[in-house]
Amino acid sequence: MKVTVIHSIFPLLIFLIPVAFSIPILTLGRRYKVFREWFALAALIVTLAVTVLIYQQIIPSGGLKALSWHGWLYLDGLSLLMEFVGSIMGIIIVLYSIKYLTQQVPGGSLSEGKLSLYYGLLVLFVGVMNWACVINSLIMLYVTLEGSTLATVYLVAYDWQKKSIEAGFKYLLLISVGMIFSLLAGILLYCVSGTGPALFLSTLGSRVPEIPRTIALVCCGLFIVGFGTKAGLVPFHAWLPDAHAEAPAPISALLSGVIIKMGAYALARTVTVFAPHYREVVIFIAIIASVTMILGIIMALAQDDLKRLLAYHSVSQTGYIVAGLGLGTYLGLYGGLFHLINHAIFKGLLFFCSGALLYAARSRSISGLSSIPKKIKVTAFCFFVAGLALGGMPPFNGFMSKFTIFVALADSVLLWAAIISAIAAFLTTVCLVHAGYRIFWTKPVPVANPGPKEAKEVPPLMWGGMLFLAILCILFGVYPQVVYPLLNSAANGILANSAVP
Repeated sequence: MKVTVIHSIFPLLIFLIPVAFSIPILTLGRRYKVFREWFALAALIVTLAVTVLIYQQIIPSGGLKALSWHGWLYLDGLSLLMEFVGSIMGIIIVLYSIKYLTQQVPGGSLSEGKLSLYYGLLVLFVGVMNWACVINSLIMLYVTLEGSTLATVYLVAYDWQKKSIEAGFKYLLLISVGMIFSLLAGILLYCVSGTGPALFLSTLGSRVPEIPRTIALVCCGLFIVGFGTKAGLVPFHAWLPDAHAEAPAPISALLSGVIIKMGAYALARTVTVFAPHYREVVIFIAIIASVTMILGIIMALAQDDLKRLLAYHSVSQTGYIVAGLGLGTYLGLYGGLFHLINHAIFKGLLFFCSGALLYAARSRSISGLSSIPKKIKVTAFCFFVAGLALGGMPPFNGFMSKFTIFVALADSVLLWAAIISAIAAFLTTVCLVHAGYRIFWTKPVPVANPGPKEAKEVPPLMWGGMLFLAILCILFGVYPQVVYPLLNSAANGILANSAVP
C-alpha cells in the first residue's frame, strides 16, 4: 500500500508547543503559581487539540497518509497513536498530581521550586516524546529517546530519598548504556547504506533487501538490546522494578503507561521492518518476549509491595506488545499496537490506584493495606476493572488485544508462544485478583502500628481520571471499533515501510 505524504507544519508544532510551554513553567513557576499546575494542564490540552486536528487530516480521509516537514519530520498513524497516549495520560497525570503531591512530605506542602520542576519536566517530556515520534532520522531517534530519559530521571528520584535516588541513578545508567547498542546499529547501517534518505525511518524498510544478511541480523540484535532496554524486556529490565516502585505514583503511571512504550515504538520503527524478510528475527523476538512474559509474572507473584508487583506486571505485559510487533504481520502489528494502547490505560490506572491507596492509607504493602478498614469504593472498582483487563478477561480491553496476539502467534506457526502467553495471562489474573482480594475484601485484622484508623476515598481530581480510564477499559473491550481507524493506519503504515504488499 502506497503512503501519500503531505507537507505540513503540524509535525513541527506537535513537539514545539509543549516544549515552549515548559519554559515558563520551569522559569516562572517557582514565583507564580499560575505557571505551574494549570499552565501545564493548558499545555497538554493544546497539544491534544493539535493531535485531534492531525487525526482529522490523515485518518478519516481514506487511503494511507502521512504528514512531513521537509523530510526530516514524518508523522503517520503510528506517531499519532503515541501522541494520543502521551497527551491523554499527561492530562490525567497533571490533574491527579495536584492533590497527590500534597501527601509527599509531612505538613502537606512542597517547595515552589520543586513543584515548578515537577510540572515543567512533565510537560517537557511530552514535547520530547512527540519529537521522538515524528523524527525521521534513525540517529536522531536515539538522541530524542535519550532526551526523554534525561527529562524524566529527576521525576523518578523526586522524593529525594536514598531508595528513590538509587532508582533514578539505575534508571539513567542502565538505559543510557543499553541505548548505546541501538546507536551502534544505526552507525552500522550508516556504513552500509550511506547518508541522507538512506537513514530516514520512512524509507528504511525499502533498503532492507539491499543490506547484507549478516549485517541485517546483527543490526536487529543491537536494536533489540538497545530499544528493548528502554521497553523493559528481559534481561534488560533491571532498572524497571526500582524506578516504577520508588517514583511518585503519577510518575509510575507515566513510566509504565508512556515511557516504556517509547521503546516499543522504536522497535516498531526498526526491527519490525526487518521481520518480514528474516524468519530468524521473528523466532528470536518470540523467544525473548515469551521469557519476558513468564519471568515478569513469576516475579510479580512473589511481591508484597503493591508498586513492585505492578512494576513486574509491566515487564510481563511488554512481552505481549513486542511479541505482536515482532511478527511483522498485519494481525501481529494490530494486536501489538492495540495492547500498547490498552496497557497504557489499565496499567496507568493500576498505578493511580496504588497512589490512591498510599494517599488514603499511607501504605503500599499489600499485607499492611489488608489490616486497614477502607471506604474507597471508586478506587476498589477501578482496581478490579484494571486488574481483570490486565489479565485479559472479557469484556475488558485486555481480552481483545491479547486474543488478537494469540491468533497472530498461532497464524505465524508459533503455537508454543501463544500457549505461553495464554498461561502468563491466566497467572496475571490470579495474581491481581488475589492482591485485590487481600486489599479490599479481607476483614481487617488489628496489628501493631496500623496507621490510619480508616482509609477514605481520595479527592475527585484523583478518582475522576481513574474512573475515566476504567470506562475506557470497558469501552475498548465492548466496542473496539472505536480505535480501529487509528490502529489500522498505524499497522498498514509499518507494513508499507517494510515493503510488504
